[in-house]
Amino acid sequence: MNSSEMLRLIDSISRERNVDKDALFADIEQAMVSAARKHFNTEGTEEFRSEVDRLTGQIRLWHEEEEIDLAELGRIPAQTAKQVMIQRFREDERSSIYNEFADRVGELVTGMAQRYEGGALVAQIGRAEGFMPRSEQIPGEQHQAGERVRCLILDVRESGNQVKIVLSRASTEFIRRLFEVEVPEVSERIIEIKAMSREPGHRTKIAVSSIDSKVDAVGACVGVRGSRIKNIVDELGGEKIDIVRWNESSQILIQNALKPAEVVEISLCFELGRATVVVADDQLSLAIGKRGQNVRLAARLTNWDIDILTPPEYTKNLDAMETCLRTVEGMDDTTIDKLAALGVISVFDIEEVGGEYLAEQLAIESELAEKMVDASIERGKTLSEEQAKEKDAAAKRKASEQDEISSMPGAAQAAAILGDLVTPAPETAPESTPESISENAPEDEAAPTEEAAGEAEVTAEVEEEAEEAPKTPETPAADEGGSIVDMLEKQHEDAATGEAEASEEEKAE
Repeated sequence: MNSSEMLRLIDSISRERNVDKDALFADIEQAMVSAARKHFNTEGTEEFRSEVDRLTGQIRLWHEEEEIDLAELGRIPAQTAKQVMIQRFREDERSSIYNEFADRVGELVTGMAQRYEGGALVAQIGRAEGFMPRSEQIPGEQHQAGERVRCLILDVRESGNQVKIVLSRASTEFIRRLFEVEVPEVSERIIEIKAMSREPGHRTKIAVSSIDSKVDAVGACVGVRGSRIKNIVDELGGEKIDIVRWNESSQILIQNALKPAEVVEISLCFELGRATVVVADDQLSLAIGKRGQNVRLAARLTNWDIDILTPPEYTKNLDAMETCLRTVEGMDDTTIDKLAALGVISVFDIEEVGGEYLAEQLAIESELAEKMVDASIERGKTLSEEQAKEKDAAAKRKASEQDEISSMPGAAQAAAILGDLVTPAPETAPESTPESISENAPEDEAAPTEEAAGEAEVTAEVEEEAEEAPKTPETPAADEGGSIVDMLEKQHEDAATGEAEASEEEKAE
């Protein structure tokens, strides 16, 4: 290889792999020194020196001030120089890639999907390959080879001889970067994203505020007819996004975060970091959300532990706390009202905050505060046992109802499941004669009272009136052993027969 061709190759490598030319020339010099050591079979490096002319590309090598002819080195030293040169070039390229992408952490990039390796997606990002772990992928999302993937550079780290570029589509920062691309006001910092909470693939809540009173933060993020937010939702594969108006007041922020549910009252306990939210019965499921998703995201968004209660439950907790504290000597209504104002609404809250906090906030003696805590602990144990019993009883009752329904015949089971749409025929009990009753009655049975005799006379009169009333033809009782499917098929056949008879009568007329 002549000098001009070597210079051309070095220039090409420098441009393609973004490596400094001086670093490449230094690598060649180091490779020549390694070849000379191999030729002279020595360990020392100080006695050898190499130099590459940057203008002409000429390579010169010295051994203790004596220049060495490169043609004398032979094949093995040349192979050594080649291996060292390749190794140093790769190290330089790896350092270049690391330095390039380390400065781009948090940047939104578009890559090309290549393949899946152990559940991780490998994508080509420029001249490097990045991987997206399963934990950073949107659940249920699959990418085909050659498909364009928009993602976030989450982390860049060196691992052995490789540079690992971690990509993400499940990070909350990915949502922030998408808003900066689609909403110019966000990128210009007119609208600020204050907080975000996300469950990838399902729902995202984002709180925004505007520094310009003329710009509506929520409206600007949504866009005209939802054009801006629609692009982001499409990029996320249909993930729902709730845009919440930010407020410095925690109560208003929590109320906004729980929308579309309507909140009746919010009680904040700053000591426990807990917000007790009271909603109407018809708003309870809406506030909690599917599998608790709405309240969970709202809690992450506001950094408050949110408890959802109905008005009866909230009142019950306050009454139980008041009843418990009434037993403590020296307790008055003012102290109980202060507790409620501090967000302490149950005996369990008193136990959690402790006596020191109560004494400081309520301006009471430490002995009284400790008595309050002790009374609350005892009452809390009782309430826990009662709640456990109620839960067990409810579970047993539900299990017995299911067993009872499963043991019913077809018609009765249909009535229980479908809400008494099909009523089974009542089973008539065998009539008992007065003689048989009197014979089976115990000898020491007391005589019927006058009140019981009056009721018997009224019953007899009602039975006589029922016998005199005209009797309606009895409908045949449903087959108790039949299934629901058989009954529905029979109803369908009867309806078809009636239609056929009606059509025949019209033809005859």
